Amino acid sequence: MNHPRFAPVPDGIGAFVPHGRFRIAGAAAGPLAGLAFGAKDLFDVAGHVTGAGNPDWLRTHAPATATSPLVTALLNAGATLVGKTLTDEIAYSIHGDNHHYGTPINPAAPGRVPGGSSSGSAAAVAARLCDFALGTDTGGSTRVPASYCGIWGLRTTHGLLSCEAMAPLSPSFDTATWLAHEAGAFARVGEVLLPQTAGRDLRRVLLPLDALEQADPVFQPAVQRVYQALCARMQGRHCRLSGDGPDALERWRRAYVVASAHEAWQTHRDWIERETPRFGPAVQGRWDIARAIDIQAERQARERQQVVRRQVHALLGDDAVAVIPSAASVAPPLDAAPGEVDLVRARTFRITCIAGLCGLPQVSIPLATPAGLPIGVSLLGPAGSDLSLIRLAAEVWRMLQQGAPH
Repeated sequence: MNHPRFAPVPDGIGAFVPHGRFRIAGAAAGPLAGLAFGAKDLFDVAGHVTGAGNPDWLRTHAPATATSPLVTALLNAGATLVGKTLTDEIAYSIHGDNHHYGTPINPAAPGRVPGGSSSGSAAAVAARLCDFALGTDTGGSTRVPASYCGIWGLRTTHGLLSCEAMAPLSPSFDTATWLAHEAGAFARVGEVLLPQTAGRDLRRVLLPLDALEQADPVFQPAVQRVYQALCARMQGRHCRLSGDGPDALERWRRAYVVASAHEAWQTHRDWIERETPRFGPAVQGRWDIARAIDIQAERQARERQQVVRRQVHALLGDDAVAVIPSAASVAPPLDAAPGEVDLVRARTFRITCIAGLCGLPQVSIPLATPAGLPIGVSLLGPAGSDLSLIRLAAEVWRMLQQGAPH
């Protein structure tokens, strides 16, 4: 059995939480031997309190009695846990700030936010404080920080990885995920955590123009490069995710926001009403909205979700991958006005809600703008294609590094 021993890694960027500065050695041998990882402070580690990014959550919860199965699997595979990483409050943000604990430095773009809610995991990986880190993704909480910090990230097929011993936000959208700096480590973690059946024969590539239109123009060259690289080995075509007019993805975003917010409130209502926790203004505003959503609005959102699922499945089938931006913009500046942050959030959700509503896997490939700012380009695949997406993404990245189509 592994025992924590306090030997924290240096952290000058605010990536790790104060109560999570412990270390647990992994098995002496295994496929991940020699790798260090962080765990987002939503994952339970026996004997330690999970803080979920909020001091009142930390105060009102007892130490965990069991460890997340994912943490256990990684330790058994030889990886060493080097601490718990900061999350936006209750994972209810994609910006990367935390009203109580601060904003981790984005090592790839100083002066800009790291993205969230897996902010500490992304920052720690980008700073190479660890080789990889566990995160979560409900509405973009891994894909967005992966894009902002220039690292690899995967939103897994919903339900494929265990969310046991993990603090929830909206369970029907929550996924357990990971981020990594190097493609090799990223793939090695996938081989350990994902079932070996999580692969598909991907033969078609799609470029959804309506998703691309949601992102800033700086994404277009990178998205086109990935698409053209895939067209060298697959049948490709441009498409639109929805034929329901130019505002279709905004309606999809609203359906996601209503359904997920209603579920988040049902999940945390008792704790919030009992403990009256203190939240930062942006997160408090989301809880106020979630509290006011009635059951009829939730039902309508879930009905639209089913329509979206049918439309996207009709396009992807079992053998297609779609190339989309991982976020709508580069990482916003730390001093961006709240209104600007809200606009970026809305545009980003029009992209990230696709995988969320449909429960699909999406891998973010780290690329950059001509000015050197990190951006992510994603491969979105059919349910259960996680391993195939990882392998395909690594192949595409190698092609681009070697000067494949620009």
